[in-house]
Amino acid sequence: MASLASLTYVYSQERTVENRPYTDLRPFHFGVFVGTHLQDIEFVNAGPQILTNEDGTVVEKVISCDQDRWDAGFTVGVLGELRLSSCLAFRVAPSMYFGTRHLTFHNFTDVLGDGQPLELQQEMKSVYISSDCNLIFAAKRFNNHRPYVLAGLNPMFNLSGKSEDVLRLKKFDCYLELGIGCDFYLPFFKLRPELKFGYSLIDALDSKHPNELKDKNMMMYSQSVRKAQTKIIGLTFYFE
Repeated sequence: MASLASLTYVYSQERTVENRPYTDLRPFHFGVFVGTHLQDIEFVNAGPQILTNEDGTVVEKVISCDQDRWDAGFTVGVLGELRLSSCLAFRVAPSMYFGTRHLTFHNFTDVLGDGQPLELQQEMKSVYISSDCNLIFAAKRFNNHRPYVLAGLNPMFNLSGKSEDVLRLKKFDCYLELGIGCDFYLPFFKLRPELKFGYSLIDALDSKHPNELKDKNMMMYSQSVRKAQTKIIGLTFYFE
């Protein structure tokens, strides 16, 4: 039994021929990547609103907003990675994020005939230019794979948003990112699948937008949110 365990251990540690054995010794290298991601927004609703109608009457409205699902999008970009040590690297990855967020407003004051709240929906298009800045800590390479963890910041610039949107996000956002991945050394390039989680460090809601709405009937929906924190889960494939 002991001999069998020893043989199993030796076999599990057996070395194979390494593809691209010197690729990690480069002081600096470039690459490209594509991926998909899921977007969500965590809203803090304002609660009851006191509104004044055109005839001078005062009414109270209770409206909430929610992104009722994680909405998918895709990502594409390039990267530059600096080798700091045998296990540590610094990566900058300019990219573009494309997607659409599905928002639903629930008007609990103006209900339908069956008692259900009146709903208003918005498709919030999102196009971001970003530049991930990540520190990567990798294990020692074994055969043709090498796992790693990462952490960093991802500043984003929002290129989307229309004046007629009910809600609009700020032009700038910044994410704290944590992730895991693994390098796979193939004969002609290195493939790096990576799973990353991002959480916004700032309030992403454009609080000045309600004053820009031309349709004043939409203001009660636009003012129903006090704060918005955006979140992203991304699966990315790097080719280096």
